[in-house]
Amino acid sequence: MGKLIIAHTPDPDDAYMFYGIASGAVSVPGFEGIEQVVEDIETLNKKIIGGWNVDVTAMSAHGFAYVVDKFYLLRTGVSMGEGYGPMVVAKRRMGLRGLKVAVPGEYTTARLLLRLATGGGYTEVFARFDLIPDMVLRGEVDAGLLIHDAQLTYSDMGLVNILDLWDWWRSESNGLPMPLGVDVVNKRLGRDAALRIRNALQESIRYAWSHEEEALKYASKFSRSGKKIGEFVKMYVNQRTLDMGEEGIKAHQLLLKMASDNGLIDSALLPRMEII
Repeated sequence: MGKLIIAHTPDPDDAYMFYGIASGAVSVPGFEGIEQVVEDIETLNKKIIGGWNVDVTAMSAHGFAYVVDKFYLLRTGVSMGEGYGPMVVAKRRMGLRGLKVAVPGEYTTARLLLRLATGGGYTEVFARFDLIPDMVLRGEVDAGLLIHDAQLTYSDMGLVNILDLWDWWRSESNGLPMPLGVDVVNKRLGRDAALRIRNALQESIRYAWSHEEEALKYASKFSRSGKKIGEFVKMYVNQRTLDMGEEGIKAHQLLLKMASDNGLIDSALLPRMEII
């Protein structure tokens, strides 16, 4: 085969887990090197749902619901929250009903979780995730749904957490980890190639762990805030990332079932979901 095209986000956790592959220390058997495409998560979601025929890509667990017939979901490379996750912040404590809430994209898992948790009742304003805190501070929106490293820095900006989606998810799921981001492989490559890619990504994560200083230095180039990179990476690159396990699989299945039961995704596609 030729080059393997891998797309991921410009976020420290993604950059960290792909460091072994990106640095050339880890190869993917059967492919003559790799080509990286780096785009923000919602851009990737929209391109993939729109028919982009990329080989391997990161995307939101929510976005994956629309392409389960075209991509394998890897057990490896997932971002899952345990004790933390997306949150809604504002300048003061308030309820969401009737408010304008900045949301980081139509197909983000955070958006799906917020809709499931609240049933709606607020006006969505779609915005790039890294712009949301400042939108709240300037009063362009009443509240903002935070993902990525802003979850660690919002209080430094004078914002308060008015809805913690981890608390809601923990109650609804009986303590399962919270699905957020995933890595998927195009089914046209075949199951054997997908398994080789999965194994290489596992090796890439282990390589980053064993070369932490250089992997974090590489990942820091992709941070918007430049703050708390190591803490953020450790939150979202952990043993669940190496292999989500049976609890992780159950969590993804539960999330998509909840979305289907609430009419938020097409239930006809769900039986075609394959996790490898």
